[in-house]
Amino acid sequence: MVATRKKGIPPAFLILGAMVLGIAIGYAVFIQFPDKNSAKEVAGYISIMSDVFLRLIKMLIGPLVFSTLVVGIAHMGDASSVGRVFMKAMAWFVTASLVSLVLGLILANLLQPGHNLGLPLPDIGASANLATGKSTLKDVVSHLIPKSLDEAIANNEILQIVVFSMFFGVALSALGEKGKTLVSAIDELSHVMLKITGYVMKLAPLAVLAAMAATVAVNGLGILLKFAVFMGDFYLGLFLLWGLLTLAGFIFLGKRIFKLLVLIKEAFMLSFATASSEAAYPKILDALDRFGVKRKISSFVMPMGYSFNLDGSMMYCTFATLFIAQAYDIHLPLSTQITMLLILMLTSKGMAGVPRASLVVIAATLNQFNIPEAGLLLILGVDTFLDMGRSATNAVGNSIASAVVAKWEGELLPEAEADALARKLDAEADKPAHALPTPDVAVA
Repeated sequence: MVATRKKGIPPAFLILGAMVLGIAIGYAVFIQFPDKNSAKEVAGYISIMSDVFLRLIKMLIGPLVFSTLVVGIAHMGDASSVGRVFMKAMAWFVTASLVSLVLGLILANLLQPGHNLGLPLPDIGASANLATGKSTLKDVVSHLIPKSLDEAIANNEILQIVVFSMFFGVALSALGEKGKTLVSAIDELSHVMLKITGYVMKLAPLAVLAAMAATVAVNGLGILLKFAVFMGDFYLGLFLLWGLLTLAGFIFLGKRIFKLLVLIKEAFMLSFATASSEAAYPKILDALDRFGVKRKISSFVMPMGYSFNLDGSMMYCTFATLFIAQAYDIHLPLSTQITMLLILMLTSKGMAGVPRASLVVIAATLNQFNIPEAGLLLILGVDTFLDMGRSATNAVGNSIASAVVAKWEGELLPEAEADALARKLDAEADKPAHALPTPDVAVA
C-alpha cells in the first residue's frame, strides 16, 4: 500500500525533522537576503521541490479517487447501500461543520482578536486581487455536476469526480456478473495508483523541508510575533475543535480513537507542513486500512469529506471574517453573524484542499457583508501558517468521520483483524509490484 513499517526512522519523525530543518534554512535565507524581492526569488527556487510534490499529488488524486470509489461502491452491492452511507456521512459532515462554525464564532466574539491590533490597517479601497463573486445556491449546485469527467480530473474537482464515480459505481454494480471483469480491472488500477502514490510519498520529507524553508525565507519568524494574539487565538480554537472531534470519536469508537490518531499522525504532519489536505489523502487511506475501515467505506466517505467536511476551513473562515470586521471596527449584530455562518456553510462546499483556497471563500463573504476586502491584506502574510492548522484539522476530521461511518455500517474490522491486516499490508508493501496479490480484505 502507501506506507510501510520498516525498521529505521519512522516517517513521522522524518517529516518533523524536515520541518525543523526547513525553518532553520528559511530563517538563514531571510537573514542573508534582507531585501524582500531577493528573498522571494531565492524562496521560489527552494519551493520547486514542494511545488513538484503537490503537482504529483494532484496528478494522482483524480484517478485514485475514481478507481477506489468506483470499486468501493461496486462492492456495496446496490444503490440503497450507497444512499444509506451517503446520508450517514452527510449527517456527520453537516453537524461537524456547524460545530466548527459556531465554535469559531463564539471564540472570535469572546477573544476579540481584531481589536487593539496595533498594526496599520490597509487602505479601505485596496484589493487582495481575489475572485469575490457572490455565490448562490444555483452556482453551488451547478458546480456539483461535471460537464465531463476529463474536465473534472483536469481541474482536480474532487466533488465532481465523486458525483461521476457514484453514478459509474452504481451502474457497474447493477450489471452484476457482466460488470465483474470491469470491476476487477478498475480494482487493479486502484492498486497501481496506490503503488505510484507510495513512490511519490517518498518525496514527502523533501517537500516539507522546501515548503517550510520557502515560507520562512519570505516572511521570517518576526511576522509571527506581530500576529501572535490572532494566531494564538486561532490555534486555541483549533485545539478545542480537535478535542471535540476526539470526544465525538471516543463516543462512537471508544478507546480505539486514540489508535486512529496515532495512525494518522504522519498524514497530520504532512498536511500541516504543506498546508494541503490533498497531500495527506493517500496517507489517510492507508491509515484507515490499518485501523480496520473497509476500503468501500473509506474510498466513499473520504472524497466526500474533502468537499463537505472541512472542519478546519470552517473555523478559519469564521475567525478570519470576524477578525477583519473587528479590525475595521465594523459592528456585526448576532443575527448578521448567524447569517454569515449559514452562508459560509454554503459557499465553502467544494472548496479545494489546497493552500489559500479558504481566502477565496472569505473574500466572497466579505463582499456580501460590505466588509473591506482590503482586510485580507492583513492576514496574507500569516495565511500560510493559519492554512497549516486548517489543513491538518481537515485531515483529522475526515479520518474520524470515515471511521465512525464504518462503525455505524458494521464495516469496521475488530481490532485483532485490523492488526492482522496491517501486518499483511506491511508485508505486501515490500514486494515488487508484479508480485502483489489482489487484496480483498479491505474491500470485502
